[in-house]
Amino acid sequence: MSDIKIPEMGESITEGTISKWMVKVGDRVGAGDLLLELETDKVNLEVSADSAGVIAEIRRGEGDTVQVGEVVGTIGAAGAEPAAPAVEAQASAAPAPAAPAEAASAPVQAAPSVIAVSAPGVAASPSARKLARERGIDLQQVQPSDPNGRISRTDVSSAQDQASAPAAPAAPAARPQTTSGITAASASEDPSKPVEIIKMSRRRQTIATRLVEAQRTAAMLTTFNEVDMTRILDIRKRRKQSFQEKNDVGLGFMSFFTKAVVGALKKYPLLNAEIDGDRIIAKKYYDIGIAVAAKEGLVVPVVRDADRLGFAEIEKRIADLAGKARANTLQLSDLQGGTFSITNGGVFGSLLSTPILNTPQVGILGMHKIQWRPIALDEQRMENRPMMYIALSYDHRIVDGAEAVRFLVTIKELLEDPESLLLEG
Repeated sequence: MSDIKIPEMGESITEGTISKWMVKVGDRVGAGDLLLELETDKVNLEVSADSAGVIAEIRRGEGDTVQVGEVVGTIGAAGAEPAAPAVEAQASAAPAPAAPAEAASAPVQAAPSVIAVSAPGVAASPSARKLARERGIDLQQVQPSDPNGRISRTDVSSAQDQASAPAAPAAPAARPQTTSGITAASASEDPSKPVEIIKMSRRRQTIATRLVEAQRTAAMLTTFNEVDMTRILDIRKRRKQSFQEKNDVGLGFMSFFTKAVVGALKKYPLLNAEIDGDRIIAKKYYDIGIAVAAKEGLVVPVVRDADRLGFAEIEKRIADLAGKARANTLQLSDLQGGTFSITNGGVFGSLLSTPILNTPQVGILGMHKIQWRPIALDEQRMENRPMMYIALSYDHRIVDGAEAVRFLVTIKELLEDPESLLLEG
């Protein structure tokens, strides 16, 4: 018999959510076979079997939050008889005898704590059972939200809240449910105005928390400029095919912008720093985060030591990281430790935006759509040019406005003179 444990996932991750079990009780597995998928704040991980055998028990269901090191199931010997799944045990259990009328009228808090552990046939998570014991709640009276009938800690808390809440007006006999299985609030139960309530994924919740935290903790400002992309477009037009043939990767815009950012960071090092209490940590290396829109939310994998890479190496690493992001195979090491970030809303058609800091970084560059606009060359001449607005959001706590503006102007100058990137980058 061997335990299925949640593995260590990096020092910054202590828990995750089981997104999908790939096996069920009674299935035979070999060592290394995939057992379940785990969603964490940053990446999705796969948990594999350490030994061969038969799935004897599954203790935690899909959607449950689990801790690193927690046992979520067991694998028995190949000839062992698997234990009945918790849901099946609940279905086959004999109904409990009716409680006396006196007990039915007793307040919830007077119920003995042993009910939580002695209730037969109740499928509940360990944390739910513990909370029920502490609060004297009868698990048989708790309505599970899990379609498989497993009671979670949240279900126990909800049951207590409902028991202590004042009586509400009678509700309709049946509430419509959305496609996600979550009941909509009664205020929106108008058949002519259908709604869908979708539970946030763990990653989406983390993104939301971090974005709000960035705006709450940093003195964030944004400055703007525009870049004439004529010379970069010309280089790409002339060199694109030969670059592809030589390096087996396309010549995109990100290598130019990454090089320009590195050149500007060398000139203005406080944009490549972070704040630690009353200290400034100025970093002497250049790990540039590249924002990628993946299916489950924005991720920012990091191109390491970008100052030491050529254009082709940068393009290859960005393509590799973007592919991993979209395939959901990024590792924690791909996401940790960036010093500055670049985000490109232009690929979706954005003309102008204010990017939000990727804390603890103090700077992020926003790229936008290339759009032809009439530009005054001098007092007499006008010419249509391919122009891009660029935005720099920065933490005003350590970066002054003048420094931020000069930083962005440096990026503009480097991009409008691409040959200089070979020297400055």
